[in-house]
Amino acid sequence: MIVLLAVAPLTDLTAWVGSSGLEIVLFISGAVLLARTTRWTSQRATRRIANRSPSGGVDPIRSERDKHLHVLANGIRWAVVVVIYCVTAILVLQRLNVPITGLIAPAVVAGMALGMGAQRLVQDILAGFFIIVERQYGFGDIVRISALGSETGVGGTVEEVTLRVTRLRTADGEVVIVPNGQIVQVTNASRDWARAVVDVPVPSTADIRKVRAVLEQVGLDVYLDEQLRPLLLDPPSALGVETLEVDTLRVRMVARTLPGKQFLVGRELRSRVAASLQTEGILVPAGLGTADPITTP
Repeated sequence: MIVLLAVAPLTDLTAWVGSSGLEIVLFISGAVLLARTTRWTSQRATRRIANRSPSGGVDPIRSERDKHLHVLANGIRWAVVVVIYCVTAILVLQRLNVPITGLIAPAVVAGMALGMGAQRLVQDILAGFFIIVERQYGFGDIVRISALGSETGVGGTVEEVTLRVTRLRTADGEVVIVPNGQIVQVTNASRDWARAVVDVPVPSTADIRKVRAVLEQVGLDVYLDEQLRPLLLDPPSALGVETLEVDTLRVRMVARTLPGKQFLVGRELRSRVAASLQTEGILVPAGLGTADPITTP
């Protein structure tokens, strides 16, 4: 009798392992495989997007569509992985004979408690959803994230956007992770087109006509440069005197560039303007140009 009682549970366990237990193993293995396949597919799609560069030999310049597709691929990957694991958890509970309907009431109570305690998480996910849908910024954009009405904040290049967080790379190489729900104001310096602004300080005694002629010639030389020409939408131009100070004048020079290339063009303009003015015998005081509003690598 004792032997029969011992064999019966063992037989039941063997039968369960051969049926429900095997299905649970298959469900979990399939979920892991599907999640990895989803990640691999998303990474392959983002690599294909990254390899599409309309700039030829110049640094890769992505269109707004490609930047949005990159972010959209990451968002879809995140959502699909969550759905896979949630469905797998439900199937496993069913194979363990856990009554799903009996969990509805506790789940409602737990959901209310979780909703009150995880409002920040829900806010982050909703904010991330609208960031992706509204195409506020995408992969590779140069942005500054700050509070409403504040000029301070964190700036850098967008490396990843999910439904919950945005990851930035600063000019110092630091990685900053910002919850999407905390983003109130975003300044995008690489949307559609950009503008390089250079304020050139010159002595108040300098010949303004001569200074403008030098600046116009520098802009023409930059526009005809084979390496810089693909980055410019039109020739840089000198607008004229921007500010008057006690002993200096500031002449503004602007250039429309491709998204995110205003910093490179601005640095090149500053160096060429300084060299050209020195060649003409015009002394350039300290503080040539303006600081980049968003520092980038």
